[in-house]
Amino acid sequence: MSSSPAPDFGRIAARYDELRPADEQWWELYELVVRLGDLRGRRVLDVGCGTGRLAAALTERASAKVWGVDASPEMLAEARAKLPRGAALKEARAEALPFKDGWFERVVLWLVVHLVDRAAALAEARRVLGPGGRVVVVSFDASHFDGYWLNRFLPSLEGIDRARFPTAARLEGELRAAGFGHVELVRHDQEATIDRESALARLRGGHISTLRLIDEDELAAGTSRAERELPETVTYALRWLIATGSAS
Repeated sequence: MSSSPAPDFGRIAARYDELRPADEQWWELYELVVRLGDLRGRRVLDVGCGTGRLAAALTERASAKVWGVDASPEMLAEARAKLPRGAALKEARAEALPFKDGWFERVVLWLVVHLVDRAAALAEARRVLGPGGRVVVVSFDASHFDGYWLNRFLPSLEGIDRARFPTAARLEGELRAAGFGHVELVRHDQEATIDRESALARLRGGHISTLRLIDEDELAAGTSRAERELPETVTYALRWLIATGSAS
């Protein structure tokens, strides 16, 4: 299970895509996920679809028939404003999907498993997949949290994230417990660089959900220190963990 309640995404829905833009690292990861999950041309459920970025990309670039679900009405409102024809949305929790058994060929959970009751959500993903179906989970590898650029400004950040995100071994075990076979884990490393003002804008805007779980005094002090100490460019590593599992 996730170790803490999910933050309220409604507060940042209108700015979410500005704070977390679809940069070249996102598109590189997208192409890898499409390949590993065999998503092209499939009937896909995007669980925790947020503002609809993945659903739109799969519809427009991968010729997939996509349904997106999210628990935040504000995030879904943003998604509805941008999704192309052919994609559909429903307000729902990952733990209670409003679809019949075996309805989908693929289920994707992209940066979602740290926000939900994983046992229930993965069981639901298994339920709505038909024979030969596949789940794809996109998360962060444990090594991602070792040297994240905000760690030195926010002392509690690393510990909170390590408690929320499953390790590779734990995620594999949870997928198997939910009934998935042929579980495979792929790690993918990237390097990102952003300028000082973009970094500060993301911090002030709460671009990652963990920031909304940090004590207000620590967050204020960390932001002030970052404003004083951040260099003109910020370079950091993104260390991804992509898990796939078969429903057959």
